[in-house]
Amino acid sequence: MEQKPMAVVGAGLVGSLLAIYLSQRGYKVELFERRDDMRVGNMAGGRSINLALSDRGWKALRGVGIADEIMKIAIPMKGRMIHDIEGRTNLLPYGKEGDAIYSVSRGGLNCLLMSLAEEKGSKIHFNKRCKNISLKDASLILEDGVTKEESHFSASRIFGTDGAFSATRLQVQLSTDRFEYSQHYLNYGYKELVIPPAANGGFAMEKNCLHIWPRGKFMMIALPNIDSSFTCTLFFPFEGEESFSTLTTKESVKKFFDKTFPDAVPLMPTLLHDFFHNPSASLVTVKCFPWNVEDKMLLLGDAAHAIVPFYGQGMNCGFEDCMVLNEIMEKHLNKQDDEAAWKKVFEEIGQLRKTNSDAIAELAIANFIEMRDLVTHPDFILQKKIEAHFSSKHPDKWLPLYSMVTFSDLSYSYALNKGREQDAIMRKVLSTPNIADKWNSAEVEEMMLGLVKANG
Repeated sequence: MEQKPMAVVGAGLVGSLLAIYLSQRGYKVELFERRDDMRVGNMAGGRSINLALSDRGWKALRGVGIADEIMKIAIPMKGRMIHDIEGRTNLLPYGKEGDAIYSVSRGGLNCLLMSLAEEKGSKIHFNKRCKNISLKDASLILEDGVTKEESHFSASRIFGTDGAFSATRLQVQLSTDRFEYSQHYLNYGYKELVIPPAANGGFAMEKNCLHIWPRGKFMMIALPNIDSSFTCTLFFPFEGEESFSTLTTKESVKKFFDKTFPDAVPLMPTLLHDFFHNPSASLVTVKCFPWNVEDKMLLLGDAAHAIVPFYGQGMNCGFEDCMVLNEIMEKHLNKQDDEAAWKKVFEEIGQLRKTNSDAIAELAIANFIEMRDLVTHPDFILQKKIEAHFSSKHPDKWLPLYSMVTFSDLSYSYALNKGREQDAIMRKVLSTPNIADKWNSAEVEEMMLGLVKANG
């Protein structure tokens, strides 16, 4: 009897990549997406934070041989370009020489991944909302977004990759005993703004940087696009003296931006239109467990572990989910492909990835404080100089936290714990008298070697 197809609910970034992995293993895959096909002129705008592809994401893309295709729509960013209140800039490079994260458009990347999934044999059904799931027999009740007609789909297994506000997770929550779930909102939201190409068609600012306007209690960032524009994102409190609740008129918005981001305003001719027409979206952290129901269903990506975007790891973490799942499938399904083997696969990925997704969720919130406030502090800048210098001389003994997260595939949980150890060491180093004058001296180097050794 022919095997039933795998059902992937949500044809976003993680769902599309997962479909490619499953197809390459020989499974028939059908994806169900509640939205229209964004490739035919319906790409959503106004709330799609540009994404930063880093080493974990690239490794997952290489795992199915599509990294070269994605590289065509990516722009390398070699460091943070800090814009102060006077409009002056200061470049803080990432990691060591040659390290870069890559700016990609969420919509552009999603379109390409969907097309690649179809090329690999997957079928995508659009305007299909998951209304109900029978976990006993892995079947879906789907509602057509246009006709409102319901249909039934019987699958061998279901994968829920439908984002932070997942319908599949809700079905698991409603029908599974002892299912743990939490969500936490920041009191900040975000709004997308635009810096268009310059008059000559080129970039209006340095192309190969992630631009940041840190202002203590809030910040704005800008990432480059392949059409020479920048997608800007204002991260801002919902309430308070300076907040979305107080910027309600064109005059108040113009006055605030002129005072707060003086070098950006001349580059933003559609600022007022964008501010009042693009929505203010929320920032949520979602945690849950278990991620699976027996061998019938598995949650991955934001459906299992939504995080705030301040480490640029939400997509990378989801892509890593797909790669790790494939490795676990390789281990358990080579000799047998039955319910018992699949149950092992589903349970193992949840146990392995839960600790890591919790760790990157914590790191992401901490990095918000760093980006909006600490990047301009002299002690922070000095700490990064000391860490980079020491790491270049002793790469086997020190890898900065940002590099562990962004430029390696070390587990997030290891990076979190190691980062805490290193931060404690750096507090001692920075308290050394006259450290600013001798930060790269043999004395400081020997001190750090001793502290590293003492920490094991």
